[in-house]
Amino acid sequence: MGFMDRFRRGSGMRMSKPAKDGLRTGSTRVRASDKVDETHLHEFVTARRGVEGFVEPRTAVSDVTLLLVAHDGEWTRRRVPSINWAHDFANKHQVPSYDAAVVGIPQRMRDYNSRQKQQRKERGY
Repeated sequence: MGFMDRFRRGSGMRMSKPAKDGLRTGSTRVRASDKVDETHLHEFVTARRGVEGFVEPRTAVSDVTLLLVAHDGEWTRRRVPSINWAHDFANKHQVPSYDAAVVGIPQRMRDYNSRQKQQRKERGY
């Protein structure tokens, strides 16, 4: 197939329709956020101390996410409906929230991941 053949009408190549239940990116379908995600975030915030929120923007492979990081580096990440929703959620739960694209992720999260990896290695996982 030549380059210009892709632009001819009736060539058989059609754009796919958007996914009804989520966002479609290439051949990947991204699940939309739901009440289960919100419940998980709420439980994480209420069960831990020193939690901060990092709002991650939409990318080619995932929708907007809220990354919550506790004082010890334990973390969770879930899809959220929008950037504004994430900041409102954080404000409602008295959790400071930041734009992850600007400030990055905290070192304590990377340290926590390293500790978890080392523990799995020591246990033989």
